[in-house]
Amino acid sequence: METLHIHAEKLTTKHYIGLFVTIITVTLAFVSYFNSQLSAISVCIMVVLVAVVLLLMIKVINTPCISFTLTFMHCQYHSRYGGWTTTWHNIAHIGHATLGSQGWHSSLPWIGIRLKNYDDFIRNICPRVASRILLEQRILLIMALKSNPDSPHQLEDMLFDDSLFTTQNGEQIRGLQAMLANRMRYNRALLGFDFFIADDVIDRPVADFIGLLRRYKAAA
Repeated sequence: METLHIHAEKLTTKHYIGLFVTIITVTLAFVSYFNSQLSAISVCIMVVLVAVVLLLMIKVINTPCISFTLTFMHCQYHSRYGGWTTTWHNIAHIGHATLGSQGWHSSLPWIGIRLKNYDDFIRNICPRVASRILLEQRILLIMALKSNPDSPHQLEDMLFDDSLFTTQNGEQIRGLQAMLANRMRYNRALLGFDFFIADDVIDRPVADFIGLLRRYKAAA
């Protein structure tokens, strides 16, 4: 398989709607304030200038950035905070995250990854990315716990469990890395996956991206 770079879209439809509302709001504010001093031509020129500035901002902000690099050996995630990487051989399962009980499940806008071995992933992950994962993906753990009231764990004990984590090689890990490793264990117990990829960092529907990852894994 050839190397593939995934470019994530920085702005979504909701962002464009927000920018449009901003244009209208700013324009109306100026018109209301300078209503008696500005002519119709001046107002039109001002509206055009505001729109041009905001469109230039959109172009700069929405310049495609690489969110994933897929090679024949590994999958690597990139962000402004840093990244993580794992080989295809260390991935046990890739699937669509779901939530539910008693045979009823609803799909979530997340892709789940289950690893065979935590050691390299935990040891090499960027600390800032580890912190982002802990914060951004805690909502999944909260929802999973609410749908599974029989869980023996308490939410406050799972969210920031920094107890000592021992790798398969016998190495003892503490701090932020241990907290992430423990979170991954809780995720696997409640959701079936260790960590997740949000749908806003990929360039295609979740099902299509899962299929792409599986093809690269199979080729490896």
